[in-house]
Amino acid sequence: MSTLSVELNGDAVHSIRAPDRFESTGPFAVALENAGRSTHVHLHFDDDLDRVVSVAETNHFVEDEATRRVHVSVGDVTEPAHGKLKIVTGYGSETQYVDLRIDSPEDATPDEVTVDEAFTKPPERPPEPAPSQRAANAVDRLIERGGVAGAIAAFLALAAGVAVALALDSAVVSVVVAVVLTVSLGAALLAAW
Repeated sequence: MSTLSVELNGDAVHSIRAPDRFESTGPFAVALENAGRSTHVHLHFDDDLDRVVSVAETNHFVEDEATRRVHVSVGDVTEPAHGKLKIVTGYGSETQYVDLRIDSPEDATPDEVTVDEAFTKPPERPPEPAPSQRAANAVDRLIERGGVAGAIAAFLALAAGVAVALALDSAVVSVVVAVVLTVSLGAALLAAW
């Protein structure tokens, strides 16, 4: 249910602050929000609106700093109804008018959202690339990131290490070169991924 908010006694005694216009497609409430001392409020619908809307009472007492909600009933509306709601406080000392428009429920735009069927299913994931394709992508990224010079230097260092291990024919040097080769290759792959 929509609500028309009306502030009372906000700026001064008996002052009224309400929107210039309000629209509804059915019953609604007028929220009389009192920001000051207790007051009497009179609500009146002009003749054009009086044929489709009604309130149980036209005079309302709103206590100090309280809110009173007034239910406005709406009859069968076959075509839009326009008119003014007159709000009076201080026994006629202050008056405010709100332009009201009451539309038939069929004229109202629906509040529901239409969801495309494609959004009800999880998105399809592309298949994982083959290992050869992943290696080719890693080389492409290595070139794009400027890692070619580092890769060449690592290859030359590796070749020099293997040459030294072969020349010395030492098991300890061969193990150290293998460990360095494994760590370097792993770091290069991680950097390229």
